[in-house]
Amino acid sequence: MPKAILGKKIGMTQIYKEDGTAIPVTVIQAGPCSVVQQKTKEVDGYNAIQIGFGEISAKQVNKPLKGHFDKYGVEPKKYLQEIRFDDSEMPAVGSEIKADIFAEGDRVDAVGTSKGKGFAGVIKRWNFHRGPMSHGSMYHRGVGSLGATDPARVFKNRKMPGRLGNERVTISNLEVVRADAEQNLLLLRGAVPGPNGSLVLIKETVKNRK
Repeated sequence: MPKAILGKKIGMTQIYKEDGTAIPVTVIQAGPCSVVQQKTKEVDGYNAIQIGFGEISAKQVNKPLKGHFDKYGVEPKKYLQEIRFDDSEMPAVGSEIKADIFAEGDRVDAVGTSKGKGFAGVIKRWNFHRGPMSHGSMYHRGVGSLGATDPARVFKNRKMPGRLGNERVTISNLEVVRADAEQNLLLLRGAVPGPNGSLVLIKETVKNRK
């Protein structure tokens, strides 16, 4: 059974090993998530479950989603996410997924939306070098040459100024330092994309399944 759970990024802190070594960790409020729907290969063409996370008032749910939750007899949830299955047995609709699906030492991937930083120049966005900063250079933080003279056009995929951040980012192979099912907390070694309070998907890593 694939392991995955939705959560909210709380922030970063550090914990200490017995030898006094400090470990930087990101605290995730992981679940509890409810199984809202099962999808099967016979009906939908693939096997998956839909999980919901986060409390929301019934008044804030639109009619199509309200009908969706009523159909399966599940309380409305703020966020929904599909998790694909192969042919393994899927959890029943209405069951809960908690932080204890992961254990200390497990390796996971964290998927989130990075912080949006607005319109940025090439130095901030692509780590370009700046020009000479003396008065005579007249060229300090510009883009630089945009292409050859003969084609008389800018080539595709040229690194240019533009919007920075606010995109889906996956950090792979993070170590689970601690899993607390009672408080629904996961402590992951290292940084997780997104600001504090943002939605994060924690799933079994695809890089290290040992």
